[in-house]
Amino acid sequence: MKHTTVFSGFIVGILLVNVLLVGCSQNPYGTAYSASEARRMQQVSKGTVVHLDAVTIDSDSADTVGTIGGAAVGGILGSAVGAGKGSDVAAVAGGLLGGFLGNKAGEAVGKKDGVNISIKLDTGQTVAIVQQVDPKQIFHVGDRVNVYNQGGTSRVVLAN
Repeated sequence: MKHTTVFSGFIVGILLVNVLLVGCSQNPYGTAYSASEARRMQQVSKGTVVHLDAVTIDSDSADTVGTIGGAAVGGILGSAVGAGKGSDVAAVAGGLLGGFLGNKAGEAVGKKDGVNISIKLDTGQTVAIVQQVDPKQIFHVGDRVNVYNQGGTSRVVLAN
């Protein structure tokens, strides 16, 4: 019975890590801005979409957070199994299993559908920008777009 309770707690812990990872994600669409980007001048270029490629955007940190969170939860829950050296072994095994499952959960949460947008600017230059797919702004070849540049960040938005 004790093993079933610990396993159930382990599953609840992994689910909690997933919820926290999803809650930490931010809106990376071309229309979303962070507080530090607000009220800053941007350079605007106009152009036409000439090519689109579907891409997958991998998170830089979600899998790390998932690994650490899963290992911590697994280690704590594993230590509740047995006593003495058995408890230590279970804690290590729980930490390893939790880290593995947390890493996989973080990878899954961190993957986003993206689009690589090739744009022929009105200046004649062709550029490509990758951003997350925004269901409110679906691009097509031939669309007129605005490219907003601010520091090292660029975003593409359909022109009105």
